[in-house]
Amino acid sequence: MALSHLISASALAQALEDSRAAGAPRLVVVDCRFDLMAPAWGREAFLQQHVPGALYFSLDDDLSGPHTGRNGRHPLPGIEAFAQRLGQAGIDADTTVIAYDQGALMMAARLWWMLRWLGHGKVNVLDGGMPAWLAAGLPTESGAAQPIAARHYAAQPRSDMLVTAVQVQAALGQGQQRLIDARAPERYRGEVEPLDRVPGHIPGALNRPFTANLEQGLLVPVARLRAEFAPLLDGVSPAQVVHTCGSGVSAAANVLAMEEAGLTGSRLYAGSWSEWSSDPERPVETGNAPSNAL
Repeated sequence: MALSHLISASALAQALEDSRAAGAPRLVVVDCRFDLMAPAWGREAFLQQHVPGALYFSLDDDLSGPHTGRNGRHPLPGIEAFAQRLGQAGIDADTTVIAYDQGALMMAARLWWMLRWLGHGKVNVLDGGMPAWLAAGLPTESGAAQPIAARHYAAQPRSDMLVTAVQVQAALGQGQQRLIDARAPERYRGEVEPLDRVPGHIPGALNRPFTANLEQGLLVPVARLRAEFAPLLDGVSPAQVVHTCGSGVSAAANVLAMEEAGLTGSRLYAGSWSEWSSDPERPVETGNAPSNAL
């Protein structure tokens, strides 16, 4: 199995210490804390307390592109725009990036996925996020991030990681994809919908709430992840899996969980339900999963 995509709080503390040595590889820590229901909270939390030397990336401002009304709540930014933002943050292709959030892993996983989408291999997620850092008794800073020298980020995009709405719809019922929806069960079933106008899910999608990947604030062991994803795959190759959620955020946490479990090659439908449901011509399903999701 490949090296872990996660890093523990103690290992990050040691990596930060090592990065201060002359000639050490560059390391940038990015705080991704964000609350969908209170968008200003993450930046405020960063100003109050963060991992020493960390930068702040907002889901709305840094990890999303412009809205058109039909491309979802958190559309991906353009590759060139995101590469420029990384360069402004002092990140280049040789920089190791550690992402963390409030512990649910979905915001950090969004940055992790986006960096990999640009061809960046040196990226990890802090297991347990800021709560794990604090629980370990490690030091924090407050206030704005320190200025950092800009660098040029040369992206090598991986279009194979991404699936569009057109591709998802064309594959419905064709036996070519396994859709996995990362939202809470009640949203998946269409019983409630606090964020999008239409309740329900993409026809054929199975439900794997991203929160099921966590236990006591940490990612569950790899063996358990493999065992729990097995019935969802039901013999299907991980490369046939397409992850969806509300707006391409919590779905990234399921991508991370599968990659960590060695179930590699699954893809993301970044527009997810908020894009899908914006077009009244697209089919909608409610209730529990069908017996055959292909």
